[in-house]
Formats: sequence, structure tokens, C-alpha cells
Amino acid sequence: MTVSSDYTPPDVPLDVLHEDAQLVAVNKPHGLLSVPGRGPHLADCLLSRLQAVFPEVLVVHRLDRDTSGVMVFALTPHAQRHLGRQFEQRQARKTYVARLAGELQPDTGTVDLPLIVDWPNRPRQMVCHDTGKPAETEWRVLRRRAGVTRVRLMPKTGRTHQLRVHMAALGHPILGDPLYAQGADADHDRMMLHSEELRIKHPESGASMKLRRVPDF
Repeated sequence: MTVSSDYTPPDVPLDVLHEDAQLVAVNKPHGLLSVPGRGPHLADCLLSRLQAVFPEVLVVHRLDRDTSGVMVFALTPHAQRHLGRQFEQRQARKTYVARLAGELQPDTGTVDLPLIVDWPNRPRQMVCHDTGKPAETEWRVLRRRAGVTRVRLMPKTGRTHQLRVHMAALGHPILGDPLYAQGADADHDRMMLHSEELRIKHPESGASMKLRRVPDF
């Protein structure tokens, strides 16, 4: 993961949504890496903060530094394998909320555009119909107001920067996105993308779990 040297992670307490013997779910603040980056200046991350409380914590998935919201971590190797398989097999259901530049039409739709890393400009990703990996995102408009659209996004795949690239490809970049928005659309206090809800099966009991935290924007 490439992050600029001006990394200044937020000094906020852990927001634990759920904790049991198998897993812990938290609300990741925007501006904080999920896992360490390269170099000591990028060591502070959600994983290291969790390790101070849960030394046995294990990574299952990630969110971009500038994305906030629900993340789940395993507390046992069994839980890590079980949860990891749910993400790999697209059984974990993820729902995001975003604010987009412009007024997206129609009320619902699907973006089906393959993605690949834009090597000369990494970590940027780009649409490529020749060599890109399949990527699909459903959207549902929640509100349009004053040239801004609030949407709910349901990714069917989990490609890097998928939601960000797909919305930009529609001509409606996520507000505050430092990579894919430009000008006034990029000039916000934060990127307006939040992982609002995660639905998984508990790795021990198999019970359905709904982990949720509404965004602060």
C-alpha cells in the first residue's frame, strides 16, 4: 500500500461494535490504515491498535485508509480461515454509503467494469476491458440535493478501490477522494465513503451476524 509521507492518523479511541471469543468488529476511523504500511512512519494502524488490546488478533480483510466503517478481525486461526473463506467466496455481504459529486441517475443500477492497477500511477486503479479482473457494484440512490447524491453501494466483488473507480467511471466521483476526484470535488475534510454494514456467518456457531455503524456524514 502506497501512502504519502504526511500520514497523520487520527487520535481516537477504539470503537468496538462486537467482541466474543472468535472475533472482534470495530468501526475504523477515516484516515487510519487498516494494516501497517512500509516504513516506521506508517506503523500506526487499526491492526496495531487492536493488538494492544487483543494480542492474538488476525487480519481478515481491509478498508482503504480514507474509508471509514465496519471491519471484522479474527481472534483465532479457525475464525480467520472461516471468515476469510466467506470473503473469498463472496458470502460476506457488504454495504457502503457514499456522497457523490453530481446527481446520479437513475435511482438504481449496476456498474460492471473490469479493473486493473494503473502501474505508472499506482496505487491508482483503472478500467481495462482487455486485462482487468471482473468487478461489479450495485447502487441505490438515497437522496439527491444541491448537486450531490447520497448512495448506498453494494459491491459484488472486492477489487482494490472498486467503489471509487466505478463511481468515477460513471462521472460521479466520491467527494473528497484524493485519487479519483478533482478540483472542488476532491476538496473535502475526508473521503465520503463509509462501510455501513457487514453481514457474515459466525465462525463458531454459524449464526448470521449483522454488524452496522451509520456514517458521520
